Amino acid sequence: MELSDIKGVGPKMLTNLHELNIYSIEDLLTYYPYRYDIFEPINLPKDYNGERIAINVKVETTPITTFIKRNFNKLSFRCSHNNQTLYASIFNRAFLKPHLTIGKTITLIGKYTKFRNEFTCDDIKLTPLTKKEIIPIYHTKKNIKNADLRKIIAAALTDAAALYNYIPEPFIEKYNMVSKRQALRMIHTPHTYEEIKQASLFLKYEELFLFMFKIAYMKKDNASTYKEEKYFKDEDINAFISTLPFNLTDSQNEALALILTDLKSNQKMNRLILGDVGSGKTIISFIAMYANFLSGYQSVLMAPTEVLARQHYESALNIFKNTKIKIGLLVGSNTKKEKDQVKADLLNGNIDILIGTHAIIEETVKFYRLGLVITDEQHRFGVKQREILKSKGEVPDALYMSATPIPRSYALTLYGDLDVSFITQKPGGRKEIITKIHKYSELKKVLMHILEEIKNGHQIYVVASLIDDNEELDLKSVETLKQKFNLAYNYKVPIEILHGKLKPKEKEAIMTRFKNNETKILISTTVIEVGVDVKNATIMVIFDADRFGLATLHQLRGRVGRNSLDSYCYLICDKEIDRLKVLEESNDGFYISEKDLELRGSGDLFGIRQSGIKTFKIADLSTDKKILMQAKSDSESYLNTEQYKNNMSYYKILKELEHLN
Repeated sequence: MELSDIKGVGPKMLTNLHELNIYSIEDLLTYYPYRYDIFEPINLPKDYNGERIAINVKVETTPITTFIKRNFNKLSFRCSHNNQTLYASIFNRAFLKPHLTIGKTITLIGKYTKFRNEFTCDDIKLTPLTKKEIIPIYHTKKNIKNADLRKIIAAALTDAAALYNYIPEPFIEKYNMVSKRQALRMIHTPHTYEEIKQASLFLKYEELFLFMFKIAYMKKDNASTYKEEKYFKDEDINAFISTLPFNLTDSQNEALALILTDLKSNQKMNRLILGDVGSGKTIISFIAMYANFLSGYQSVLMAPTEVLARQHYESALNIFKNTKIKIGLLVGSNTKKEKDQVKADLLNGNIDILIGTHAIIEETVKFYRLGLVITDEQHRFGVKQREILKSKGEVPDALYMSATPIPRSYALTLYGDLDVSFITQKPGGRKEIITKIHKYSELKKVLMHILEEIKNGHQIYVVASLIDDNEELDLKSVETLKQKFNLAYNYKVPIEILHGKLKPKEKEAIMTRFKNNETKILISTTVIEVGVDVKNATIMVIFDADRFGLATLHQLRGRVGRNSLDSYCYLICDKEIDRLKVLEESNDGFYISEKDLELRGSGDLFGIRQSGIKTFKIADLSTDKKILMQAKSDSESYLNTEQYKNNMSYYKILKELEHLN
């Protein structure tokens, strides 16, 4: 059965469903409600306190349509409820007028205003409710109504048996769960709240079981992949470390010791370094590349942006200046001649370390002897991109870095296919960033402090949530802020803007001027969230701070404080000030990630934008930790029995994971 076979799904509806990323029956039936409206018709209470209710009424007058402005109308009529006359109104539902005939009994859903004797409806049911009704509510777009989506899903439920059931039978019996077919019926057309709970338990467990099974499978596969051991002397590594202009922290030393052990092992390294902003992950990766070089292998470091790749390249040139290591840079803005030269040198073994962006994974990029693959901000790359990069060597060791701290227990579970190292300390000499929340009415204080820092030779980051102004959103854009800052400083302070729509060469030029202290204030979107390192910047100002999760704000704050100077972060907003106080209290990214999870749920913290971990359709990692841990335990035990090989539901999974073999 295809989507187009469902009654009510014509070409136009099919297009609308595609906009919701619904392309198959499975997509449709796993497009779950995000909440439910539960209604039971009641008599209008004498002590009514403004809650949303449903009442049955009889229409007494022909409705009148009033046009308030273009594309905005109000439908009004008189009705009776238990011998009481009242007035009903609903906005933008003029199409209901022919159906609201005098004498017809209907159900009004909404709120009653006693002093106006008016019931303001947000919905009208033309067939009166006679008992409790549970109505699923879905996230939809302009061209598709909830009512239409409910009808389509109800029609598709008849074919639900065709969907795979990924929970092995022993676990369904063990936990006395409903069947997959029952769960889908209950989640979309529940009769009671208890049915919603039963369905949610099954579907959350199934989703998490499947996710954890894949992780356990990849872990097992990684453990059975062998490679040549790398040979280097510890005293050579220590001698190199002694040339660095700083001492490594205990956290860095612990992570490095594990990496060096991995390199010497005959098992392929698959290690993730999770470190807070400014914790010194990059230097650890450089030392790993040095050990790899001593072993006679090439290394590659892939960064998500050209700005970050060039920054790593410059750092590497400086760090390795007294060694024989030859370093290459491959980014999109290289000329064809430059790219061809790098590719030739790489293939001939004349480049020991290659640093670049996605340009590295092009088919024409070939290595002489690749032994170590490093991805910075690993969540910015898809699985396929990382696999292509690893396939350029025979069995290269893999090291991933991420500056998105997440709670330790979740990291060890969700990154279960990797060995995880945590860097929790900041390098010596770094001061805590002083963070303050200010309302817009207090902006003058911030502007004065900015001017003071500029006079002292320092630089400023300013972050906006939008590139251009948006009439519907009362938010500051980079363009608006540039105008306001120019006016505030009488056009005497060099200001530039940076955002994702600019071409790579434009971004590079802007960042170069900022690094060279030619630009004093850089106004940007979150494009500067990670990696950019300008040690002279001492103030970060974030406008409309309530629009961001705590983890994102912490990442942005980490652009300053990368020196021994006093540094500051100002959060400008008039809302959600209590939530933002977490940032005033702490500079610890792991603590902040715990609070972010607690306050906002996993949707933001574990979403694609921040950490790249799979976004679940129904499970929520902030509330479903018990289910997650049970699914982890069960999936691992199921994998170890290898019964899954005879389970046809898992055939599809194993095909997806074939690239790991």
